[in-house]
Amino acid sequence: MDSTAVRKRFERLYGTSPVIVRAPGRVNLIGEHTDYNEGFVLPAAIDLEIVLAIGRNDTGRIRFFAEDLNESFEQDFDNLRVSTSQWANYLLGVIAQFVESGAAVEGIDCVFGGDIPIGAGLSSSAAIEVGFAIGINHLLCAGFDKVTMAKMAQSAEHQYAGVHCGIMDQFASIMGRKNQAMKLDCRSLEVEYFPADLANWKIVLCNTRVEHELAASEYNTRRKECERGVKLLRQYEPRLNSLRDVSPELLEARSSEFDPVVLKRCRYVLAENKRVLKVCEHLRDGNIRAVGRIMHESHAGLRDDFEVSCPELDILEEIARRDEAVAGARMMGGGFGGCTINIVHQDQVSGFTDKAGLEYKRQTGVTPEFYVTNIGDGSGVEGK
Repeated sequence: MDSTAVRKRFERLYGTSPVIVRAPGRVNLIGEHTDYNEGFVLPAAIDLEIVLAIGRNDTGRIRFFAEDLNESFEQDFDNLRVSTSQWANYLLGVIAQFVESGAAVEGIDCVFGGDIPIGAGLSSSAAIEVGFAIGINHLLCAGFDKVTMAKMAQSAEHQYAGVHCGIMDQFASIMGRKNQAMKLDCRSLEVEYFPADLANWKIVLCNTRVEHELAASEYNTRRKECERGVKLLRQYEPRLNSLRDVSPELLEARSSEFDPVVLKRCRYVLAENKRVLKVCEHLRDGNIRAVGRIMHESHAGLRDDFEVSCPELDILEEIARRDEAVAGARMMGGGFGGCTINIVHQDQVSGFTDKAGLEYKRQTGVTPEFYVTNIGDGSGVEGK
């Protein structure tokens, strides 16, 4: 995205020159709802991004402007608190993290905008949080490293936005690398990169245009269901910390003691962690068709066992599954709307989107949106 509009708006509103930060959205090739279970995920940063113009002020005020929404927000720095403005809370939460760390934060101005579609499951919220953290860190010369800022962004979302997300989205936005997928161990936070220069393939995102209104509440519900499974199994294996520690053998041995819904959630998480590791192997071998088959398996698990899909996502995945031009597809993100991620042969992208668009509209009455994306670098200060 061109930063000109954001920069000009900042200069017009606040009369100073800002620091410009770019923070990308992300796709997740495989590994959904595994992050808060201390499992594995395989995200990548993309070339859709949030651009933030950030500066200090001497007014004792926090002043924000959301370019795409044409909305402003102000709050006294000395009365930092959760707001009724959800988008402002992502930024306020980051400021709170710097205050808690002892950084000398005072008045802060920020204008932001971007081309990450809101509500599509591409993690615009994490991009805002991470980009803002990088900007403040730069302005204050605070010296925090990327891992620390990712954790600060995650805490901001927990405490101010009220979403108890895992760490994947923030890590992907801040630590992405061009043409590489990032396997993140969500327990140790160790990162390993795998080649994702897809050569003859493109990543195509199909937006259902269904806003995932249930995602936040159901996300928290799924997290609690997973925790219930761990609590039950801990009676037999006291050292269990999360589903990451659970073997399929232990789960099945105690399956009769489970609530059927909780059992399905646990089975999905164990299977999805295995799928992440398999996809890493196939990426290393350059076997994109094999990657795609596992993506379809992941979608089935999300639909049937974790129950976070919706009819519109299922329609798009089925359309892709029937198309020889598509190596694989699945729903992506928290669920209940947003996008499917599809790996499509580069010579047949337009044919796929044309056919998928017509068939989806025939079944739903809605015209989907399509984004052809590339895997890019993570967040940073412009010019640095």
